[in-house]
Amino acid sequence: MCGIVGVVGSPNATEVLITGLRKLEYRGYDSIGLSVFLEGKIQTVKTKGRIDEIQKKLDEHPLPLASVGIGHTRWATHGEPSDINSHPHGNHRISIVHNGIIENYIPIKERMIRKGYAFETQTDTEALAKLVDYYFVQKGTPLEAIKKVLEKIRGSFAVGIMFVGFPDELYAIRKDSPLIIGLGKDMNFVASDMTAILKYTRDYILLEENEIAIVKKDSVQILDLDLEEITKEIQHAHWDEQTAEKGGYPHFMLKEIHEQPKSFTQTVSPRLIDGNVSFEGEGISDEMLKGVVRITMVACGTAMHAAMVGKSLIEKMARVPVDVDVASEFRYRDPVFLPGDLVVIVSQSGETADTLAALRLAKRNHVPTLAIVNVVGSSIAREADYVLYTWAGLEIAVASTKAFFVQMAVFFLLALKLAELRQSRSEEELGGLLEDFLKIPDLVQHVLEHHGDCKLFASKLQNSHNLLYLGRGLDYSLSLESSLKLKEISYVHSEAYPAGELKHGTISLITKDFPVIALATQVDLYEKMVSNIKEVKARGARVLLVCRENAPYIQDVADMVFTLPDVRNELMPFLSIVPMQLFAYYSSVLRGCDVDKPRNLAKSVTVE
Repeated sequence: MCGIVGVVGSPNATEVLITGLRKLEYRGYDSIGLSVFLEGKIQTVKTKGRIDEIQKKLDEHPLPLASVGIGHTRWATHGEPSDINSHPHGNHRISIVHNGIIENYIPIKERMIRKGYAFETQTDTEALAKLVDYYFVQKGTPLEAIKKVLEKIRGSFAVGIMFVGFPDELYAIRKDSPLIIGLGKDMNFVASDMTAILKYTRDYILLEENEIAIVKKDSVQILDLDLEEITKEIQHAHWDEQTAEKGGYPHFMLKEIHEQPKSFTQTVSPRLIDGNVSFEGEGISDEMLKGVVRITMVACGTAMHAAMVGKSLIEKMARVPVDVDVASEFRYRDPVFLPGDLVVIVSQSGETADTLAALRLAKRNHVPTLAIVNVVGSSIAREADYVLYTWAGLEIAVASTKAFFVQMAVFFLLALKLAELRQSRSEEELGGLLEDFLKIPDLVQHVLEHHGDCKLFASKLQNSHNLLYLGRGLDYSLSLESSLKLKEISYVHSEAYPAGELKHGTISLITKDFPVIALATQVDLYEKMVSNIKEVKARGARVLLVCRENAPYIQDVADMVFTLPDVRNELMPFLSIVPMQLFAYYSSVLRGCDVDKPRNLAKSVTVE
């Protein structure tokens, strides 16, 4: 959640901070703020609302040029979005920005009140700021103060700090929440991720757990908890600022939907060697995979829906049992681990707090872990035993599209490999599956050409306040993801159900003109789906059907139809998700919603 950016050495720190915060708004946009050093003193400007609100303040009352500063864009956890709850927090001696949650902030707050501090906000961060200030006064140096603070706080945090008396440097610490140190020319940076500083550099250092960074104009020093210096490897981002722009599309989400064929190729091609799937180059040996008896997939939200698709593919193709668990439940229910288990952790950002905790739980129980993530060097990627990167490229829109798409692609490759190793399918069958799988980019491009139909369907259902998605098998997993997309960005209430469950209560919701979106792409389940659709039609439902070309009985069951190219059952999710993404996108646009930055959401959920 929340976005942090800091700079040392810029001729115009305020401009750098505003530029960086615009790139980080997908991490949270309830409020915005910044602090800079002016003649050795800290000056702070902050406000409720988005970046344009603080820009208005700065236009009315410009800050003098400064070379050092920190900025923050907030996703509210403790305390409502307001001017006073906005970051940075501090006083005339310090200023801090914080991403995460200080779990023991209440006893810290009570202690600081006993020490004579007054509190103005409802945030956990203010308690952290008072604690930093207290030890700064007691110890006299930033490092000694930070060391004491790290001994006292619990929770997740990425923090940037300015100390009066040290006007040429910033300090940064982290635990569980991501933070990088950017290395530029005559200036250096602190940031939640590279998007904030791509305009200035692509070189960076990953700050690890409980490390302390001292960032100056011409140097960066990383220390451990004993205040001893650590040598760090310099990383290089392989995408540039242009990648993070819309490229002529009205929204990042639409751009990312259209990038799915390219992302598919980037993810799949490196894993094909001489016509076969291979993960050997990523340190995943055939011997390791042969030893897997059971797989548990752990994820949240969209990644969990991709895992559900993965479960169906692996069980059907490779005959390996797979469980799918919500990370926030898995980590607390004392799961049973058995010999031969593999825990697969799925996360776009690689920083999802509950998913990271589930990974650590598996590792404490000595169970091998495989991460499927998009962000190189993320916490989950670094801590897992094995990693398969989804080379989706940068995804800016809060609602994930191409990351989901390539997660499914990785699961298909994994299913193929496991099927090969277990000889659950013949070489001829596997060859045919792979051959058809590689046609997906062209087929998806064909589907994208019919985006106008999705806009038309969205317009016809524009005034609906409730929708029901139905599906069976793989279509049910896609229904869940389709419903989530609609809810995320258009704020329309929708539910997804297995079509066979209708008669067990849900059908009571159906009234005249109630909108139902039915995914019916699985050949072996199509007739049963038709029966279920007829049940809702008999009660007056208005049905949008997503099915294969030349599917029978269309006129009997649907008011609107979107047809897809005819491919194998296992490959249909790659096609059927595209019109559902577009339907959600156009529903959001037509309703006047903020497509890329939906209310109350953030891209990377780094708090529990």
